[in-house]
Amino acid sequence: MREFKRTDRVADQLQKELAVLIQREIKDPRLGMVTVSGATVSRDLGYADIYVTLLGEQAPERIKENLQVLKRASGFLRSQIARRIQLRHVPELRFHFDESVVRGQQLSSLIDEAVSTDRARQGEEGEDAQDEEPR
Repeated sequence: MREFKRTDRVADQLQKELAVLIQREIKDPRLGMVTVSGATVSRDLGYADIYVTLLGEQAPERIKENLQVLKRASGFLRSQIARRIQLRHVPELRFHFDESVVRGQQLSSLIDEAVSTDRARQGEEGEDAQDEEPR
């Protein structure tokens, strides 16, 4: 059995190429700092779901605007990918906002908050224990 499926290899290559193309080739001023966080390709290589994150922008209207810019540029991006990757058929690109990164940041901040609260409690308990005299 193969170690990697062809669709996985194509998805990885698409992710790398799109990251470079979006940064360097798309000149739309409405487009923020976009990072390609993942890509999945259908089994027949007809569609590619591209997951993106936006640096510092979490407002729903900005996310929607950036996704529309990417959707409009998808034809250009496909043509550039066709020049760079040897495929008979370049998948149709569908862009999605990757909420997992935002959710991960929220969970990380909750964990940090819980840890600092726990340390503060332990510090208070330690001070209480030091105030008591040993018998």
